[in-house]
Amino acid sequence: MQEFTQSGGVRPFGISLMIAGWDETEGPQLYQVDPSGAFFGWKASAIGKNYANAKSFLEKRYSEDIELEDAIHTAILTLKEGFEGAINEH
Repeated sequence: MQEFTQSGGVRPFGISLMIAGWDETEGPQLYQVDPSGAFFGWKASAIGKNYANAKSFLEKRYSEDIELEDAIHTAILTLKEGFEGAINEH
């Protein structure tokens, strides 16, 4: 992402990206990459139009010892908190 914007005559990408994964020794990992190419590690975070609502919601619900099922449920509720349209099962 950052390498492309080093060429003259191109506009920088105006996006942020969240990457989630699993490390066998460290467990769950979450990183955010911003348009400059800088990256940050998080325990929980949100990006996008309504990120402030989602982050506030996560701050109230997140804990270090959260169980997987609760984490999944919290993630879904966080998406609903930040989404302005209708969310359905399809």
